Amino acid sequence: MAQTHSNAGHHGHGHEHPDQEEMRTFAFWIYLMTDVILFATLFATYIVLQGNTDGGPGPKDIFQMNGIYASTFILLTSSFTSGLALLAMHKGNRLALMNWLWVTIFLGASFLFLEVNEFMHMVHEGATISTSAFLTAFYTLVGTHGLHVALGLGWMIILIIQIAKHGITPVTKRKVNIISLFWHFLDIVWIFVFTIVYLLGVK
Repeated sequence: MAQTHSNAGHHGHGHEHPDQEEMRTFAFWIYLMTDVILFATLFATYIVLQGNTDGGPGPKDIFQMNGIYASTFILLTSSFTSGLALLAMHKGNRLALMNWLWVTIFLGASFLFLEVNEFMHMVHEGATISTSAFLTAFYTLVGTHGLHVALGLGWMIILIIQIAKHGITPVTKRKVNIISLFWHFLDIVWIFVFTIVYLLGVK
């Protein structure tokens, strides 16, 4: 009986770590589902309120599409480089993994820089978050996406530090997989923002 108990204990311990990693991945999927609900709500709110300009500027008056095209290209490129980071990880190339994550961070930071510039230009033109219901919905939706991008950048920097210290382990692999999934999710959300907010706004 004692030997059976010992074997059972050993068997449980051997599977404890993979189970924990699977549970953390599952928890991330739950988080992602709540994010889907959050953005769906923000999109629905924006669609309802986009015509409520209260005599203030509308999308055609304030959107600078050249900057938006550049932002979109940069963010989509960053999704590609995050995929290259994932590929490097699967090949066991730690240096390439870290380098591609740094490139992704640079592109993500460039996207945020352009977004902040856009917001500053709009505020300078008198289009603030309190000007109209349309602008409140716009800043809330686009700003929430921007905050998620900033969170992703911080997350990647911390992850690079962990990879530099510990290498490619089951834990860092799971974290790279998760941040890559999160980043692709933000790209998909941005495609909806680009289409619904900007392209349809200036149509």
